[in-house]
Amino acid sequence: RWLRQHEYVEKLNMHGILSASAGQEQLLTELLVTHAKIPVLIGELISVEIWKHKVFPVLCRLEDFKPRSTFPIYVVLHHEASIINLLETVFFHKEICESAEDSILDLIDYCHRKLTLLAARSTHRTAADPVPPQELQKQAETMEFEISLKALSVLRFITDQVESLPLSALARMLNTHNLPCLLVELVEHCPWSCWEAGKLKKFENGTWHVVPPEDQVKMTKLDGQVWLALLNLLLSPECQCKYRFDGFNKSQLLKLRAFLTDILIDQLPNLVEMQRFLSYLAVTEPAPPKKDLILEQVPIIRDHILKKNSGKWEAIAKHQVKHAFSPTEEELKFQARRWAQTYSLDMMEALAPDKPRCRVCGVEAAKRCSRCRNEWYCTRACQVQHWQKHKPACNLMA
Repeated sequence: RWLRQHEYVEKLNMHGILSASAGQEQLLTELLVTHAKIPVLIGELISVEIWKHKVFPVLCRLEDFKPRSTFPIYVVLHHEASIINLLETVFFHKEICESAEDSILDLIDYCHRKLTLLAARSTHRTAADPVPPQELQKQAETMEFEISLKALSVLRFITDQVESLPLSALARMLNTHNLPCLLVELVEHCPWSCWEAGKLKKFENGTWHVVPPEDQVKMTKLDGQVWLALLNLLLSPECQCKYRFDGFNKSQLLKLRAFLTDILIDQLPNLVEMQRFLSYLAVTEPAPPKKDLILEQVPIIRDHILKKNSGKWEAIAKHQVKHAFSPTEEELKFQARRWAQTYSLDMMEALAPDKPRCRVCGVEAAKRCSRCRNEWYCTRACQVQHWQKHKPACNLMA
């Protein structure tokens, strides 16, 4: 049942990416709003996050955890990435944000957790060669970084709708989590860029790449998301009358002035308003927010799951090792066929920015294996040369 649900999410995700690239995502948006699926997706997102932090580490420590294949576990880890990617695609639309209803509080908390991980992310990387289950843990860490970047985009889209957000959501972003100061941390430390061997590298479109000297001052999409979120949270009247501009918050926000260069403002002219606001903030003492007595909603999805399963994580891990992650060879083949249908190769090719390359020599390829349709080759000679290596995977997928 869960695998079917993952297939549906994955197909929605791929459909959403293709629709957004063609500017035709309105149908998907209406579908999710009409059937009230945004709260369901947020609940599923948080469930997988909890599994990853509570069950997965226990599962990797179990002595009898010796899976025939780690791909079923990777699918669970990937499930979180698929959901947050789908939410990133659709949360651009106001009606999606509104349809989240009370679960928007849980999503805000989720994004805050991910941004906190980003701000605290270490730039050091271990050089040891990973082996299962360490390999799985390494993949999970890599995926966690990419998920956190997606959460940054989702949060920025939420801040676009501050006028229509419930009061509890606004109070949670500004006062409970103090997101403006957290975003300042991201501007300061910029976890999606680093220096290696004297060269600046930035993370864009799913990979790290070296930035040429002439492009080092160019704003990336991720930089833009942080600045736009700050603009939404600091300059809107709704936020200004609710945020506490005390001594600490004020000193943190004024750090932004050092980054507001003419080059940056040329790339995002709206930052002129931010510059003016910070100049005004530096010489004034804004009035404290009014202490209105209100009934504040609180997020319930994560707390409910944690309380329901408290003390049961090891038992859950042992049950899943026995019943979910130790499939027989026949079950593995069946699952492989289902996954092959889910990850439609024609759709994956439409998503891929580059044309397929030969598995052997790397040149542009026009032929692929007729059995599994997974590997590409430029000539039959390359296919024959690669057959012995490809045969086990081909037999599993075909």
